[in-house]
Amino acid sequence: MSTSTNVVVLDNGGGLIKAGLGGERDPSAVVPNCLYRPPASKKWLHLTSGDEDLTSAAVRRPMDRGYLINPELQREIWSHLFSSVLRITPSQSSLLLTEPLFTLPSIQRSVDELVFEEFNFRALYVAHPPALVHLHEATRRPSGLLSRAQCSLVVDAGFSFTHASPVFHNFPLNYAVRRIDLGGKALTNYLKELVSFRSVNVMEETFIIDDVKEKLCFVSLDVDRDLSIARKSGKENLFRCTYVLPDGVTHTKGFVKYPDQARRYLALRESSLPSSLPVEADVIMNSSEIAEQPEDRKRVDLSKNEFDLTNERFLVPEMIFRPADLGMNQAGLAECIVRAVNACHPQLHPVLYESIILTGGSTLFPQFAERLERELRPLVPDDYNVEITTQEDPILGVWRGGSLLASSPDFEAMCVTKSEYEELGSARCRKRFFH
Repeated sequence: MSTSTNVVVLDNGGGLIKAGLGGERDPSAVVPNCLYRPPASKKWLHLTSGDEDLTSAAVRRPMDRGYLINPELQREIWSHLFSSVLRITPSQSSLLLTEPLFTLPSIQRSVDELVFEEFNFRALYVAHPPALVHLHEATRRPSGLLSRAQCSLVVDAGFSFTHASPVFHNFPLNYAVRRIDLGGKALTNYLKELVSFRSVNVMEETFIIDDVKEKLCFVSLDVDRDLSIARKSGKENLFRCTYVLPDGVTHTKGFVKYPDQARRYLALRESSLPSSLPVEADVIMNSSEIAEQPEDRKRVDLSKNEFDLTNERFLVPEMIFRPADLGMNQAGLAECIVRAVNACHPQLHPVLYESIILTGGSTLFPQFAERLERELRPLVPDDYNVEITTQEDPILGVWRGGSLLASSPDFEAMCVTKSEYEELGSARCRKRFFH
């Protein structure tokens, strides 16, 4: 009997669930961890196809701030996932489940009850996301420093919060983990507020503004310079772009009106001054469709449901580096990383700074790694190297690490079986996972 084919790997995130069979390279399903209800419906529906019209849809999530708060709702989502999407029989399968760091025992008990009493899984292994990310990267580069030293610093910027977690010999050093209570959800909410205040009310459009954030936001490498450019009008404003909201008739998804216009900010990467733009940027800016834009903006067409973005594009991701600007009494990401490293043994410091791994959907913003390195370098001693690696796919990195672990020959021995859970209870069984 092959071990991996009977192991379901479930990365149960606050925003997305990544699920599939152990040993595979990619998950079979990546679905939102929520139910939605269209305005015209009374029923809560599952998001599966990606073609649904999500305009003004209400959302229910089983997780809040990264932790499970509604086990009944989670049971409903998992039940649909196992029966209709993965088509597996839980009673004949083992489960590898991810769990956030510092999960309360009461939540752990609820999860164990779901796994063993509701779904009757044969066995369970619970893993922390940073450990799986480390495992995946160490396996991918067996001759690299990370693999040889068995030590890394995993920066997980996810849906609910951002963690800087030192990992040593595949276990997170919990005493050194530092957290920022800011993730993709908070950034989406902030963008909703900005757009609603400046353009059109989108406070109910969670899915649409998520799409806006993913397609148009980026991390600024020089905030003061970019703010001055964003104040300019016409072609000189390299950040202005237009997003068209769905109308429910001709298109049910929003889209960027002029994709070339939205990419003009990339011309600033190599130039320190906005006046010295590369030739390619001038070509893009002089294209006919963009040249007409300033005149178009003078005519207010109420039949078109669209809005412009300028400095919102980089001010929203800026919150990860400057939470104080949102009124949060917390350190930025660079300082958070330094505090996590300083909490470890001094002999680990140079290795940790040289083995920083970025994972999680919020690290997908363009120029994220470059900005983090610029912020981190002045805070780190000169004789230490700073090396930041972004995962091949930051959203799937945790799942791929879980898939590797599930296909290892020792996996079954690491699990807690259903009979052990019934005999010993949740608290005793959890000790096996080194929590």
